Amino acid sequence: MQHIVIGAGPAGVVAVEHLRTFDPDGKITLIGDEPEPPYSRMAIPYYLINKIDERGTHLRKSAGHFDALGVEMLQDKVTAVDSGAKTVSLAGGASASYDKLLIATGASALTPMIPGVESEGVYRCWTLADARNIIRLAQPGNSVVLIGAGFIGCIILEALAASGADLTVVEVENRMVPRMLNDTAGNMIQKWCEDHGVKVLTSTKVEAIDKGSGDRALNVVCDNGDSIAADMVITATGVRSNIEFLTGSGVNVDQGVVVDEYLQSSAKDVYAAGDVAQGKDFSTGGFNVQAIQPTAVEHGRIAARNMVQGHGHVHRGSVNMNVLDTLGLISSSFALWMGVDGGDSAEVSDPNRFRYVNLQFKDDMLVGASTLGLTEHVGVIRGLIESKVKLDGWKDKLKQDPTRLMEAYIASTQALGHNAHVI
Repeated sequence: MQHIVIGAGPAGVVAVEHLRTFDPDGKITLIGDEPEPPYSRMAIPYYLINKIDERGTHLRKSAGHFDALGVEMLQDKVTAVDSGAKTVSLAGGASASYDKLLIATGASALTPMIPGVESEGVYRCWTLADARNIIRLAQPGNSVVLIGAGFIGCIILEALAASGADLTVVEVENRMVPRMLNDTAGNMIQKWCEDHGVKVLTSTKVEAIDKGSGDRALNVVCDNGDSIAADMVITATGVRSNIEFLTGSGVNVDQGVVVDEYLQSSAKDVYAAGDVAQGKDFSTGGFNVQAIQPTAVEHGRIAARNMVQGHGHVHRGSVNMNVLDTLGLISSSFALWMGVDGGDSAEVSDPNRFRYVNLQFKDDMLVGASTLGLTEHVGVIRGLIESKVKLDGWKDKLKQDPTRLMEAYIASTQALGHNAHVI
């Protein structure tokens, strides 16, 4: 059996490891298009602040890891897939045949449509190559503008603030991390950042990036009339699944590669995993792209098993979960954190202590949550949502005091005789 995995991120790496477990004698090829060993983008902020070196970003640290597995590594770019002929074409001119193919090409950072965004000194923070440029300019005394205060932007923010640079964050929405937290929590994060010396401009759009004057290389022009002199600009305005090479492949794509509950695409023997897969959402039952590393790892494992053993392992759906550290303030969101039609909610807020809990219910189940300043309940919240346990009388108790989550979890699971456990 010839397995080809396109993409050397977390989904691809986990997949080849499980393919080897399930198929000890098969031929496995892992194709990555970056001139680096497989690495984690989520580790880049730690590299930026010198907590780890480049090797620390690598997904597997031991030398010869993939050789020991008998996995052939190719550093090349796949330019086309022919699902009828079962071949992939490479930028280097070669082609390769497969019996089973996994598309794990991930996503790429979007480039905002801003005049001057291609100027020298304007970078994304998506690859190790980007990180090397950022390290060079994120120095004490330098002025840095970060465009975008979403999840990825706030991860980068942590590292930029630690660098000692003079940091300004510009976000077009009315709050920080708008796709993860509501107005109350998002505005509390903004206040926290400002208290820690970061200037944050929400409800503000960057109109242009011009050539700077004097010692500053760039000038960032905002629609509120502000003009910010900068040594470097970083864009963090979202990501898009890497599906362009699949045009004419016979593989159905939408936001990403459309897959079924086994992570197989519309083309026989072609699967998808990670940020490129439009997979099942645990909470809604629908199919969408969840660009988070836990989902990528889960996809890689399940897809590999189904590629080898047939469709015996159903993907139940991934719980959309984000945990963010912003200058030491931990925030999290889970599943349907924004609530459901006709559902109930509970909320407690302590802005002075930067603590917040919001719980969302559907009937008698917890279906979503968001928190700020709490870490002890992360596993409990996920456990309550994934187990779909009936809360019985604990729903009313949680509406009165949303912090009693551990008590609710223990009481509800014991009442049902569950073997559920905290994740």
